[in-house]
Amino acid sequence: MFPAKKYKITMDRLLPVVLTLLCIVLPLITMAQDGPQDPEDTPIDGGLGLLIAAGVGYGVKKYRDV
Repeated sequence: MFPAKKYKITMDRLLPVVLTLLCIVLPLITMAQDGPQDPEDTPIDGGLGLLIAAGVGYGVKKYRDV
């Protein structure tokens, strides 16, 4: 009837498909992990301290540049 078309798999067509599948599958994998059992066991001190130190350093730099 009609001749069969031959499709080429190029990076332009493959990359969006792979990224879409990755965005769908990755949350399903990460949801399988258990969270902290006790909210008081959540380690926010280290990261929060680094963010505060970075903010203070940035503020001091901006103050000296003015």
